[in-house]
This record gives sequence, structure tokens and C-alpha cells, in this order.
Amino acid sequence: MKPDVLVAYPLRPRQMALLEEAYTVHRLDLLKGDDREAMLAEAGPRCTAMVVNGHVAIDDAFLARLPALKLAACSSAGYDQMDVAAMTRRGITLTNTSDVLLDDVADMALLLMLAARRRLVVGDRYVRSGDWGRQGMMPLTTSTAGKRAGIVGLGRIGLAIARRCEAVGLTIGYCGRSRKTGNDYAYFDDPVKLAEWADILLVATPGGAETEGLISAAVLDALGPAGSLVNIARGSVVDEPALIRALSEGRIASAGLDVYYNEPHPDPAFAALDNVVLYPHHASGTEETRDRMAQLVIDNLAAFFSGKPLLTPVNGAGAARQAK
Repeated sequence: MKPDVLVAYPLRPRQMALLEEAYTVHRLDLLKGDDREAMLAEAGPRCTAMVVNGHVAIDDAFLARLPALKLAACSSAGYDQMDVAAMTRRGITLTNTSDVLLDDVADMALLLMLAARRRLVVGDRYVRSGDWGRQGMMPLTTSTAGKRAGIVGLGRIGLAIARRCEAVGLTIGYCGRSRKTGNDYAYFDDPVKLAEWADILLVATPGGAETEGLISAAVLDALGPAGSLVNIARGSVVDEPALIRALSEGRIASAGLDVYYNEPHPDPAFAALDNVVLYPHHASGTEETRDRMAQLVIDNLAAFFSGKPLLTPVNGAGAARQAK
């Protein structure tokens, strides 16, 4: 008998085929309403593993429908809509895909930073509209090399961003809950202090209740009228009304955003601003990385069902071992 696996969010086509070949798959992601409830009632008690994604909300009530569940294999890096504490209490291990997407996400952070500071979108429009020919050269922009980049959250993705920033001539500082070993970057224990020091603030911290509104009006004021903000973390980490005011009033110079508080319908005020570069939460959105993310889910499932250590545990004993 094949093991029962609940799919709350689909994988890429090739990995879905592998999933369906190896397991008895229950496609909760395709159902709504009564049909969804019927599947949870019928198959939920048999499923020991589940495929999820950061877009899926998982709470204690949902987990109660899956009494045999021991693994939630997440196909994204983020999992802030999931109650990890409830999973841990129930003996459920969560895995994610942070390692395989860090290069593309870090590349996007660099792209947004340079595009915002050099006004790439404005310049593109200036050429396409014919204004270059009619009005002459567009106004000068601001150099990036020689400036200070402050990274909020120096995890794996934050560190990949730091290395890219170093390569384009930036001095690196960071803030987090504790000082990180293995680097000589300037450490700050508070985002306001980091923002006061930095010319560019790049947000790479996890989402969730602990970091909600971390980039506050006070942080933005500390960044100042020549500063730039880049967010590739989660929209909840930034006080969006404060950011919109700061951009509108020129209290910061520019921003580059991949994430928003209300996705996929971000505040329309952003669209009216020409000092912000917008991207649709697509930093990891390459064929290669999405394939690797989906494959890591398959590999974690294979490890689980063969009794081997999980590759990327977030919680539980496996995560503790990985952190050492």
C-alpha cells in the first residue's frame, strides 16, 4: 500500500507526477466547501504527511482533522501563516525550502536596490515616451558604490544579500536578535540604530507576529531623505502606511518592494508613486529555483517515509541538530 499524502498546495508538474507515482495523493488543493470537508473527514485520519506552501494557513483546528500527521513539507521558504508551535505540540515536523531559493531572492534584492536608486523604471519610461528627445537628459540619480547597506535579518538569505552588496562596493551592517559569527559586519541591536547608520536598508527577516511592523515610521525617519528601503521578506514586516507617507513626503528617497501587506492587491497608493519599484512577490520565480523547491519537498517526503533524517526541518529535534 502506498502511504497517504494530503496535498494542500500543488507542486510543479514534474514533481506532482513523482508524488502521484510514489504515494496515494489526496488533492485538497482542488476542492472547496463541502467537498473539501468530506476529503478531510475521509482521508485526513490516514495522512501521515502533507504538502503545503506559505500561502496556506495552518492552525490547530486544521491539524485536529489530521490526527496521524507527522510531516508538513512546505514548498516555500516562508511559513508565517502556519502555527509551528501547534505542529510541535502535536509531534509534526515542518520542512521548508530556504536554501534552494536564496540566490534568486538575493539577486532580486540587489536588482530592486539598484533599480530604485538609479530610477530604472523612470528612465525606461523616459526613453519610451520620447521625453529624452524632447527634454534632454533626465535628472541625475544617486550612486550606490561607497554607501552603507543595512540588512535586517542576517540569515542565509540576508548573508547572500550581504555578499552581493559587498561585490558592488557597499559597506555592510546588520541587525538581528543576536550577533552572527563568521563575519566582520557592523552589528546593531535595533533597526532604528541600523537605519541611522545605513544609506540603504534591506529587509530579509522572517514574517510573523514577532516582526510585524518592525520597519516602523521611526525606522524610516532614521533612514532619512537620501535613504532607500528594499523589502524581499514579508509585507507584514513594514508599516505600509508609514512607508507610503515617507515616500510621498520625500522623507526617504526610494524603495524597491517584492512583498506587500495585502497580496495580491497591494495598496493602490504605491502605483501612484514614481520613487518605488514594484515586483509581484516573485523573487524566487525562476524555472530553475521553483523546480528545486518542489524537488526538495519530494526529497523530504522520501526521507520521512524511509526513516532517514529530514533535509530541512524547521522545528523539532531535526531542526536542533541542523542548527548545530
